[in-house]
Amino acid sequence: MVVLNPGDTAWMLMATILVLLMSIPGIALYYSGLSKSKNVLNTIYLTFIAFSVASIIWVCYGYSFAFGSTINGLIGAPANLFMTGMGVNDLNGTIPALLFVIFQLTFCGLTAALISGGVVGRMKTSAWVAFVILWVTLVYVPVAHWVWGGGWLMEMGALDFAGGTVVHIDSGVSALALALVLGPRKDTTLLPHHLGYSVIGAAFLWFGWLGFNGGSGLAANGLAANAILVTNVAAAVALVTWIVIDKVKVGKPTVLGAISGAVAGLVAITPAAGFVDVPAAIVIGFVTSFVSYFALYYLKPKLGYDDALDVFGIHGMSGLWGAIATGIFANPAINEAAGLLYGNPNQVVIQIIAAVATVIYAFVLSYIIAKVLDVTMGIRVDEATEVKGLDTQLHGESGYRL
Repeated sequence: MVVLNPGDTAWMLMATILVLLMSIPGIALYYSGLSKSKNVLNTIYLTFIAFSVASIIWVCYGYSFAFGSTINGLIGAPANLFMTGMGVNDLNGTIPALLFVIFQLTFCGLTAALISGGVVGRMKTSAWVAFVILWVTLVYVPVAHWVWGGGWLMEMGALDFAGGTVVHIDSGVSALALALVLGPRKDTTLLPHHLGYSVIGAAFLWFGWLGFNGGSGLAANGLAANAILVTNVAAAVALVTWIVIDKVKVGKPTVLGAISGAVAGLVAITPAAGFVDVPAAIVIGFVTSFVSYFALYYLKPKLGYDDALDVFGIHGMSGLWGAIATGIFANPAINEAAGLLYGNPNQVVIQIIAAVATVIYAFVLSYIIAKVLDVTMGIRVDEATEVKGLDTQLHGESGYRL
């Protein structure tokens, strides 16, 4: 008989709070420091409102459709709308069912907030809210069901321990689609107005990510310890690697490069954290810096898209690498699943199918949502508002009054 485990419950309560710190204040500070000073408050606002809207959707119907009994592997049956039928003593494994709900809520809110980095400085706040509502409903919830809720990718055997596919590929390609519909900013230079904010935000992300990955096994055990260990290792290796690349390419290490590398490493290890060992984490962290560096400084200029804060370059591309790397390095001694290096090349094929399916679905749906909103309500601010800054024009406030 399964009973509540106080240790597991205490750890998952803490892990949930850690993931919350990734969005508020982590993403809010990380993105706002990278933006222009005239848009700092609007950038923070996009994170707060996205997380809040996603939270409401999740408890009303998002959780039910994501984790309800599967309907043909595509979506869950809505058995617990508005959390009806779920009591405080109901369990999900060894933890309270409501604790699992709120843990997954933080993932949903974080993913929606991540997309905002692609649109800063030029999107109407009303359009952003409408986009989040439609995107969480039509993109995040179905993909979460496919991978984690008993859907077709889960049945196929796709591995995604903490969200490389559901969170990072999803948000990365969706940000790219939305940025393409919006079009480039009038001034596309990326000159962080307060890099200190971004460093603090990155620190919160790194700190919170240990709960993000460490909590995804839903238990306080050796698997959680391994997930935390390899998460930290991959981030550290990616940070050092990016610094070395900077040193070679521009002649000096940069703080922006350091935190970009750390976040890329955290993204890449996310799907693999519950399946790989330390040597694999070192390789994953090392390679991902090259993957995201290529996307930021070669792919982006060549293709000409204006993903303002490089959500696609870091989250999308490192998420893709992490998903595939999971299929290569999954070690059965860690969590039963075996990858290419342990005699199961088919796992790489499954990972690629899951990644490609998510890329196509998230991009196409996000593009359609953005196009529909653009035609019906308009999604971009006027030129005068963009030039003067969204803080004063949309909010009547200023981040700085010196």
